[in-house]
Amino acid sequence: MVEAETWLVVNPAAGGGRAVRHAELAGHALGAAGIPYRVVRPASAAIAQASVREAVASGARAVVACGGDGTVHTVIQELVGTGVPLGIVAGGSGDDIAMALGFPHGDAAAGARHLAAALGSGQVRHVDAGLAEASDGARHHFAGVLSTGFDSAVNERANAMSRLGGQRYTVAMVRELASFRPVRYSLTIDGELIEGEAMLVAVGNGPSYGGGMRICPAAVPDDGQLDITWLSAVSKVTFLRLFPSVYKGEHVRQPYVRTYRGARLRISAAGQVAYADGERVGPLPVDVRLQPGALAVLGTA
Repeated sequence: MVEAETWLVVNPAAGGGRAVRHAELAGHALGAAGIPYRVVRPASAAIAQASVREAVASGARAVVACGGDGTVHTVIQELVGTGVPLGIVAGGSGDDIAMALGFPHGDAAAGARHLAAALGSGQVRHVDAGLAEASDGARHHFAGVLSTGFDSAVNERANAMSRLGGQRYTVAMVRELASFRPVRYSLTIDGELIEGEAMLVAVGNGPSYGGGMRICPAAVPDDGQLDITWLSAVSKVTFLRLFPSVYKGEHVRQPYVRTYRGARLRISAAGQVAYADGERVGPLPVDVRLQPGALAVLGTA
């Protein structure tokens, strides 16, 4: 009987090429352990999703996202609900999902060893996944954080500034802060309505995004709940003062930051869009619900 292959889905652009080198290390580790594997380097997210569908249909032992949060996001679109486990060889600029799910990050050799050991042990656990449905019909599963408001506006601006390369997010943040105004939100959490002006509303299945910003610091990916952070309207000076504390999750101590938990919600605000795991979902209103235990994950129990 032929042993099922582990598929390594590599994003060649992730981390300025780091993901390719990390995937090579992972391949060597799997080969040394006698674990059959296949490497695919899709040229687009659509082709990547088609590759994952093929992997699932072929009875893959696991599908490993080699890249950053965007690569993981692409891979899980076809893995949620299938029972085929996700692995991650972190090689992006942020790797927040890898951190939340217990995969090594910032150490390619450790990531390769972890993957080989996890596949060797057959250890799998099931974690929650979010599902977001935008007003234009777009549907996205997400493993990390869904964001709306200021940070989504920064993403929108940055995506239109690709010629600036890696500096575009910093430039976009500065420019967006100069023009951004608080947004009037309507938020329904498990049937309870909350309204008011806010700078941003974030929904966390995991705690962080943007390379370690712990926007929903209490979020745990297998607790059957989504964590919601609401940053009320504040001055730009206060916003700038608050920003560094997000990296430690200490912003939630401030009186103008509110936190909630729930499993089903609708976020509405005029002219706003939602991003999930750093990828564009679509315009608000967006309906979000938790899918408990829907994503199988390698070796992180």
